[in-house]
Amino acid sequence: MIILGTGLIECIMSGLMSVDGKKVLHMDKNDYYGGAAASLTLDQFFKRFNAAKSGDNLPAALGSARDYNIDLIPKFVMAKGGLVKILLHTRTTHYLDFAKVDSSYVNAKGRVAKVPVTAAEALASPLMGMFEKRRMKKLLDYIIQYDPDDAATHDGRDLKTMPMSELYEFYSLDDGTQMFMGHATALHRDDAYLTKPAESTVLRMKLYAESLMMYGDTPFIYPLYGLGDLPQAFARLSAVYGGTFMLDTPFNGVNAGADGKPVGINTVIDGKDAVLSGKAIFASPDYFPEKCQEVGKVVRCYCILDHPPAGIPGQEASGQLIIPGNEVGRKSDVYVLWMGDSHKVAAEGKWIALVSTNAEKPDPEQDIAPGLALIGPTLEKYTAIDPLLVPNGDGSDDGIFLSRSYDSTTHFETTVVNCMELYKQYAGVDLVLTNPEQADA
Repeated sequence: MIILGTGLIECIMSGLMSVDGKKVLHMDKNDYYGGAAASLTLDQFFKRFNAAKSGDNLPAALGSARDYNIDLIPKFVMAKGGLVKILLHTRTTHYLDFAKVDSSYVNAKGRVAKVPVTAAEALASPLMGMFEKRRMKKLLDYIIQYDPDDAATHDGRDLKTMPMSELYEFYSLDDGTQMFMGHATALHRDDAYLTKPAESTVLRMKLYAESLMMYGDTPFIYPLYGLGDLPQAFARLSAVYGGTFMLDTPFNGVNAGADGKPVGINTVIDGKDAVLSGKAIFASPDYFPEKCQEVGKVVRCYCILDHPPAGIPGQEASGQLIIPGNEVGRKSDVYVLWMGDSHKVAAEGKWIALVSTNAEKPDPEQDIAPGLALIGPTLEKYTAIDPLLVPNGDGSDDGIFLSRSYDSTTHFETTVVNCMELYKQYAGVDLVLTNPEQADA
């Protein structure tokens, strides 16, 4: 099979398919790994935004350019989430070093506060009054002990049919509490989940709480030196199993057989036209824009700071803030993420902050304004607007399996869902993730 693009999703698929025994040819038209989600040096970052700052022209206040690894689409890794399970399944963890993220906040009920996800945190949270805290504690106790396969933990409720709004109502939680629980712990991006069966949301909240228990403070971790090593880790895995990689290689279209499905692709190697054989193609959407539709745009604002975000009470060195859309008169949530030298992504005393959301207004600055208001003064600030592309089909008709664009969220759970979907679309069965390290023990 042929995989086009070295974004994280494509590299994960390369690793998974190689481990499954498939013969993989992986190529990219770029001369670097990561695709749309690459990690950039400070020079590369300024070049991307056409800023006349490179080499000797770099602002002295930023420190050494060598100390920067700026992720174009930074997303935190949930400690017990889907990406960690894939890393364990493929034995890729030894290629990477992670550090925990310091904090997770939510802007709810008109104030910024830490996300309460345990019974103790619920009782201490300033977001709720005494009686509301006790009601939330009861729901959290129920969520933690809930097991979908053990009816004794269900308290007589069928969460496969009961809507989440009804479960909230049972515990008499007010709208504000529902909002931060659904958006900041279940990590939903809008309120459509309220009318859907509660089990999915309960399990997402439970995953958040269990991930929090791994390291404390937050459920998130992040690779040292940024996300750039993630796609390369899966690329190295694929190479161990015989995968072939070709960077800086043009893609000049598909060769299709009589059934309309690919038998190879056209390219240029050493200045000569060439055909590379492959009966299935995985690709990022930018390789086949004609097979995708744009369903929106994502606004991302990249900031370099000499302080943690000013509007975050704890002033921790790294973290995220979720601003539910309802809190600021929007349909979609606004996300703020920040990291510094503790994660080796910026020079000492400097931070990289990202504000991201779905575009809703003609002026993108209005979309990200709620997040920017909490960041404070910036040394550098650049805004990008990226199309949100989704494939028109599932690959069953033409053998071309396309990923979706990266969304505005600051976590990898939606990305992992896309990987699982792609695997099933190609293989026809669900990917069963195992932990070989536990089996070896």
